[in-house]
Amino acid sequence: MKNKIYPKEQIKHYLLIDAVSIIFLSYIVLSSESDLGILERLCSLFIFFISFYVALWYRDWRLLAAVITGIAILTLLGVIVGSSVLLFGFIFADLLGRAHSKWHIGLGIVAIALMFLLVPWKSQEAFFTLKYPILLPIMILQIVYPVLIYIKEKNKSLRGELDAANQQIQHFIQQEERQRIARDLHDTLGHTLTMIKMKSELTDRLIDQDPRQAKKELKDILDTSRIALKQVRELVSDMKFISLESEWGHSRQLLQTAGMELFITVKGRLRLLSSVEETMLALSVREAVTNIVKHSKAKHCTVEQGANSQVYYVKIMDDGVGLVKTEGGNGIQSMKERMQALQGSATVENRPDGGTAVVLKIPIRQDGKGRPAS
Repeated sequence: MKNKIYPKEQIKHYLLIDAVSIIFLSYIVLSSESDLGILERLCSLFIFFISFYVALWYRDWRLLAAVITGIAILTLLGVIVGSSVLLFGFIFADLLGRAHSKWHIGLGIVAIALMFLLVPWKSQEAFFTLKYPILLPIMILQIVYPVLIYIKEKNKSLRGELDAANQQIQHFIQQEERQRIARDLHDTLGHTLTMIKMKSELTDRLIDQDPRQAKKELKDILDTSRIALKQVRELVSDMKFISLESEWGHSRQLLQTAGMELFITVKGRLRLLSSVEETMLALSVREAVTNIVKHSKAKHCTVEQGANSQVYYVKIMDDGVGLVKTEGGNGIQSMKERMQALQGSATVENRPDGGTAVVLKIPIRQDGKGRPAS
């Protein structure tokens, strides 16, 4: 509050009105004919201005004290100078509406009402036959005005809180979207680029021994590169639907390129999955298979796919070296996040007989329908 004369947020709408009101009040008080001496008038105006300044900056009990003091000065001036000064009660009625406490507003309104009752009583005038009849609706307006200002300020505050909440939500959405895109790029392109790497290494070995096969592998690399470009475009626009059936085909191709065999078994009657559920499972399967190719040094990969009355599960097992690191990398974390988004789970652990087992589970929807095992 140091080095400040007037609240910055009120300069645009209230500064001119307050300045004009204070000048007119000062003129009326100082130019009127009354028994009040010039020193007493200046002291009254000084107390009024101090009360106004305090009410201008505070919203707690100090605002109520300043309003009551200011209203008391206006009451005194109304009796001595004339009832026309009661018009300036709007200054405090406006500031009173900005109080944080409803009790303070209520007490301030009572003070305003008493001011309009005491002035005609002390002046020995009938309330409805005041010198200025317009003061009756002015009194009503000054009593109602703090309530209107309070509602307006409350609405402004709620709108500010809503805007802040919307900005925070937007920030979270943007952050989640960035994480989703990063996750999808890692899962999808990681799978495709791993295939390109494996085929490139194979081509390098075949280029002298079997040029015809090397040429075929180079064509596959070109086709896979086009697929990678298409995947980038799709991921930038939105996450596409990926079926588990198509993912098993991609996985088989990748594992065969790495010299591994894939065996898939189905247990029970599979349930129909939503597009989001199937896509999330397919991307998690892609990540699991990519990790097997990169790290497992396995010869075989076995998949068990099934469902019971409660969960739909996919279990991916290999006969490789098992988990080298206990902490999960980006791929494992992305699988867990995807399953958690579906209220499911993803676990990665070493198998007792060697290798790794990845188990993906999602809860069965109440309206889930069965489909024949294939």
